[in-house]
Amino acid sequence: MAREVLGRCPVCEGETIISEIKCKSCDTIIRGRFELCKFCKLNTEQKIFAELFIKNRGNIKEIEKELNISYPTVRNKLEELIGALGYSKATLRTVDRKAILEKLARGEISKEEALKELAD
Repeated sequence: MAREVLGRCPVCEGETIISEIKCKSCDTIIRGRFELCKFCKLNTEQKIFAELFIKNRGNIKEIEKELNISYPTVRNKLEELIGALGYSKATLRTVDRKAILEKLARGEISKEEALKELAD
């Protein structure tokens, strides 16, 4: 049974590297210093969320239903995922007017909070 490569050290949470690759067909071994892809470095919870996000085509309402969590929790998980992939929140900050208005309609935020979010 194949095991998944650990992107983080189980002892110190440091980033791991791959130092050996072996071909399953011919047993060729390549040694060196190989970096993992961004997605390999995610923790299990982040990988599950990323897969769920893709499966639901980014539809936050569907993710809310499937995970039985609130809109703000979905957004927080998404922000955490974005950060784990190496993107800063500042460079990705865009106002999602529809999402803000949906939160307002559901009573999750006040009119003042909605206005503040729209102004950001």
